[in-house]
Amino acid sequence: MAAAGARVGVVTFPGSLDDRDALDAVTFMGGTGVPLWHASHDLQGVDAVVLPGGFSYGDYLRCGAIAGKAALMQEIRAFAERGGPVLGICNGFQILCESGMLPGALIRNRSLRFICKDVWLRVESSQTAVTAGMEPGETIEVPIKHGEGQFVATAEQLAEIESEGRVVFRYATADGLVDDDANPNGSVGNIAGVRNDRGNVVGLMPHPEHAVDPDVGPTGGQGMFASLLAAALEGVAR
Repeated sequence: MAAAGARVGVVTFPGSLDDRDALDAVTFMGGTGVPLWHASHDLQGVDAVVLPGGFSYGDYLRCGAIAGKAALMQEIRAFAERGGPVLGICNGFQILCESGMLPGALIRNRSLRFICKDVWLRVESSQTAVTAGMEPGETIEVPIKHGEGQFVATAEQLAEIESEGRVVFRYATADGLVDDDANPNGSVGNIAGVRNDRGNVVGLMPHPEHAVDPDVGPTGGQGMFASLLAAALEGVAR
């Protein structure tokens, strides 16, 4: 079955700004992007869902707090509970944490400055819908652009995340060294992305949708979208 058979929904919230980029990335990687509206209750039969980056509702209250209460989030939660693959990117990661679909929270960067640059990530787990085609220990280059990307968690949450292997990506050097110099925002444990217990819901602060086309930048996001499309097609096959 060709990847074109995978239909990936990308949600637009008021203030989203990377929704079109995510749709373009899905198309570039061979899937079919389906725009979804936050106030709807219709997922339009998609096989995977992407919550994109941006500043939903102007980041009022907390980043992602209002979007986490959106009507469509009820359907996305039910979709995920059925095993459907869900990827949250930057603001989408914040939304997943605020809605309780992922543990932890994202707060202001340690520097208190907005950061926009390419970073390296080390893949920590292949047991997810977006890394199944990747190897633990490999490094990929992707951009970040956020002001509130510092991942934090309670001691209990962090112990659970680490003991259950739910860290998906860590900020690292190009050769895979995880140290404070490679940590752009102060995230605990250099954590750049985490998963739920089943591995079908993943959130990360870096932007893989900006890292698929070699004509415009790094290509570290290709493996993530290829894995997401494969996971989506597994759902179609079932």
